Amino acid sequence: MVQQLSGLSTQRGASVTSIVLFIIVLGIAVKLMIAIVPAQIGDYQLTKLLGMELKEANDKGETAKQFVERVNRQLSINADYDTNAEDVFTFTNKKTGQLAIYKKYEQTNNLFGNVDIVNRFEGDIDATMAE
Repeated sequence: MVQQLSGLSTQRGASVTSIVLFIIVLGIAVKLMIAIVPAQIGDYQLTKLLGMELKEANDKGETAKQFVERVNRQLSINADYDTNAEDVFTFTNKKTGQLAIYKKYEQTNNLFGNVDIVNRFEGDIDATMAE
């Protein structure tokens, strides 16, 4: 009879503590996704934009200054008013018709209180990225 009672008293299922911890971990994971995924999507779109504009500028034989003006105009059309071309990339080749750039910038999103997630993006961009 003692063995039967000890078998019945063993716990089955999740405890309140494990459920609360699971909810906390799930909340943090969702918050991380909300902070990281939009920045990654924005970087993908910016890289595509820069590649397309770079290809068009090189095909038309535009100067570096004309390219920067073109990118700033396109960013304004896309309602990305916080981004300036000069803050996002530097030229690795300024020869007319052979423009090449190096993208380097960071985006900061608040996670909790004074804890921030910093997304850093960098890499070479050339006209072949437009395809």
